[in-house]
Amino acid sequence: MAKRSYRQTLPPDKPALRIPPYSAEAETAVIGSIMLDPHRTLDLCSEMGIVSDSFWIAGNRTIFEICSQLFSEGKPVDVLSVCGGLRSAGELDSIGGTMAVERIVEGTPAVAHAEYYASILRDKHLLRQLIDMTNAVQEKCFSPDRTVELIISETEQDVLAIGERRQTAIIPWAEAITDTFGKIDKTLQRKDGISGISTGFKNLDDKLSGLRDAEMIVLAARPSMGKTSLAMNICENIALGTDAGGKVNRREPLPVGIFSCEMSVDALITRMLCSRARVSLQSVMAGYVNKVEANTKLSRAASELMKAPIYVDDTGGLDIMDLRARARRMKKRYGIRFLMIDYLQLLNSREYFNQGRQLETSHISANIKAMAKELEIPVLVLSQLSRAPETRDKSGKPRISDLRDSGAIEQDADVVMLLWRPIYYADKFAGKELEDETLAKIDIGKNRNGAQGVADLTFESEFTQFTDRAYFDEPLEEDD
Repeated sequence: MAKRSYRQTLPPDKPALRIPPYSAEAETAVIGSIMLDPHRTLDLCSEMGIVSDSFWIAGNRTIFEICSQLFSEGKPVDVLSVCGGLRSAGELDSIGGTMAVERIVEGTPAVAHAEYYASILRDKHLLRQLIDMTNAVQEKCFSPDRTVELIISETEQDVLAIGERRQTAIIPWAEAITDTFGKIDKTLQRKDGISGISTGFKNLDDKLSGLRDAEMIVLAARPSMGKTSLAMNICENIALGTDAGGKVNRREPLPVGIFSCEMSVDALITRMLCSRARVSLQSVMAGYVNKVEANTKLSRAASELMKAPIYVDDTGGLDIMDLRARARRMKKRYGIRFLMIDYLQLLNSREYFNQGRQLETSHISANIKAMAKELEIPVLVLSQLSRAPETRDKSGKPRISDLRDSGAIEQDADVVMLLWRPIYYADKFAGKELEDETLAKIDIGKNRNGAQGVADLTFESEFTQFTDRAYFDEPLEEDD
């Protein structure tokens, strides 16, 4: 085999510039349909996302803009009015005069076919957008300031946005009813009487009716209340199909995704192992345990937890768009049915980084809600509370208004749970319930599709484990 020269090993020269995808026939058919039936066709264009840039031919783009302007002003849209608008804009001669506009109308197929030609027009426009996007990606690849991870994340977001433009947001009412009724029927057939994914805590499920798809669930607390422990207990229950405390039930184990922005994977696994083995975490870390007994319990717990379909990303300081891209990959690759984020205030937003923490947090919160809807899974996000519960009164009871950094969290969330432990404030007030140091209260301050109130749990801090209690306490007083 002859050895090739250096020149022969180089990639082929860049091909000559090509005309971007477009369909002159589809463009004129849509414009002609607008002038024949403006109400129907312009409504159709609005529904399908047809805009002036959807037209590649400059003259057609100008005619569409004139038609849209006339329609918005409540004026007739026909050959005469369009030609008048073009003449006023000084564009009539450039497109070929009145005869050119008349030829468009005369050559238009039946208006009933407008949707077909509009779909061709939309797809050609999307192809041009994809070409522009890939060109932009090439430029980014040559930029020294762009990381591979950032380029991939931005590209995924851009491709997803272009793909979504091809989908109509309008759902026929009858179809929506059929789909919703099917979900209700499945709920009625369930023996546990909940409509979403069970948390593994009966007291909590009775209030929430489970964790529902496409919902953003916020679990908020002051530091040291155990919110990460509770969230990890819920993840474990879902991934193993067990009730609180590890009791096996008939629920199917479901894949779970976790974004741990604060703790490393090692720290999370150590907590889960000690919790399931019921071995003191502090004693293990300090080495003050019966090593033989602890090893036996931890080995058994490790064997059980290895069966759990849990997928963890412990990257710190994630940008919210990066997190969405990674969550999307988790869903596609592992089929996760539940996602937990620990915690919201440790996420960032490049887009709003210099616009104040309140706006940045609002942007992050809105994207978490959008992600839950996009992935169609429940997303549990942990959040810090401000110091208000500790300064307001002696009880330490939190309120939704105590959510830190932004009121948008309350607005975006479908469910807001406020976790607090009365014993933490035992030096500030006394009461009979404080005789039990394990009492933990979850105030469900917002539940868009269910009941509010308080669910009581037991928290054994030694094992970082929550379990059910046998009773409900009275609801907390609502904010004024």
